[in-house]
Amino acid sequence: MAQPFEEWYKNMPIVTKTYMTACVVTSIAVYLDIVSTLDLYLNFPLIFYKYQFWRLITNFLFFDYIGINFLFHMYFIVRHSKLLEESSFRGRTADFTFMWIFGGTILTVLNYIFYYTGIVNKVLFLAPSLAFMIVYVWSRRNPSVRMSFLGLFTFNAPYLPWVILGFGLLLGQSPIFDALGIVVGHIYYWLEDIYPRVSNRRLLHTPYILKLLMDGPQVDIPRPVPM
Repeated sequence: MAQPFEEWYKNMPIVTKTYMTACVVTSIAVYLDIVSTLDLYLNFPLIFYKYQFWRLITNFLFFDYIGINFLFHMYFIVRHSKLLEESSFRGRTADFTFMWIFGGTILTVLNYIFYYTGIVNKVLFLAPSLAFMIVYVWSRRNPSVRMSFLGLFTFNAPYLPWVILGFGLLLGQSPIFDALGIVVGHIYYWLEDIYPRVSNRRLLHTPYILKLLMDGPQVDIPRPVPM
């Protein structure tokens, strides 16, 4: 008979499961000194001149050393990614994967601009921002869901990202990670949900090869415009 954790992990949708597993394995590897965070963080000179291209991916897999902050981030990313994947992205694994790729790409481009212009301090790991993007998209797609924060007050889901950002400010945390996630999350939400509604056209299209690999051969039926 499967244990509760085994059953929970087994039933988790594939994209959320894959990302969660990669993050946990990365943090354990850092904890055991198998790898160093110096080999994982986003460093554009090392990418361009030393060809350390893995940094474009590994910087999205490390939140923090194993502890309260790591568990906090993993809870939010796993919960809201799972909810998204099982609801508005049900049966659309390729589309959900493309959302992650889109978010990671835009975050990397923004950080590249920040790095070379000095607008803000360098962001070494973009995993928190990517997680916040997922939370933002979920919150905008569930406007009527009521939530409670630490039992102190209740609010509708679209306010969740701002509540978390404000709480982080009270704790003295930098708002840059959350702000980046909100910006990129809103870009995706606008392109995927708002723009098609007002123009009856879509600008974001999941690459066919990704659909073929993740969803298998299928009849290409246009997705309905969000209402």
